[in-house]
Amino acid sequence: MHAAHGRALPFATGAKVADPSLKVIVVMGDGDCAAIGGNHLIHAARRNVDLTAVVFNNSIYGMTGGQKSPTTHVGDRSTTSPFGNAEPAFDLCELARAAGATYVARSTSWAYRQLVQLIAGGLVHEGFSFVEAMAVCNTYYGRFNLTADAAEFLLAQREHAVPVDKFEPGGTRLRDRYPVGLISHVERPLYSDMYADAQRKSKDGDRG
Repeated sequence: MHAAHGRALPFATGAKVADPSLKVIVVMGDGDCAAIGGNHLIHAARRNVDLTAVVFNNSIYGMTGGQKSPTTHVGDRSTTSPFGNAEPAFDLCELARAAGATYVARSTSWAYRQLVQLIAGGLVHEGFSFVEAMAVCNTYYGRFNLTADAAEFLLAQREHAVPVDKFEPGGTRLRDRYPVGLISHVERPLYSDMYADAQRKSKDGDRG
């Protein structure tokens, strides 16, 4: 299903509640996930909807003209911040974890095998899975801030990515240094189960 920009998670939530047997995967970019869809992200995580959200983060609006996004870092340049972005960037994994996501992971285009494994882990996890894929946008983000060469951009990812067990505890994700791997994994009741229980109680007149 192709949903409106930023509205993929409400569509996915409706599909999952309507048919809990579905395996639901939501693919988003950092802009629609954290900007117009930011409210939907925190509530899908809070509810622990059993789906897997894969977010491709290229730190910019790469398909609509290179505007800054909620993941563009302070000082980064874009078509809407030509003299440097004045706003701090969201750490999407920390945002998802704090909102209640029960599986949170991050990897890069460079480490695609690790990324595949983390997505697979999210698919088998029962609950809201959030996987951030650090993507390459050499056309806009790289040309303005790092490198316009795609291969050099991938090599930079290799240098910037730090295994989560070696990342400084409490450290903040920065443009040039961020943790990769399984960041958080917990278990708690699924939204679809709790919703079904509320439906059953309403039919039975059980207010206890």
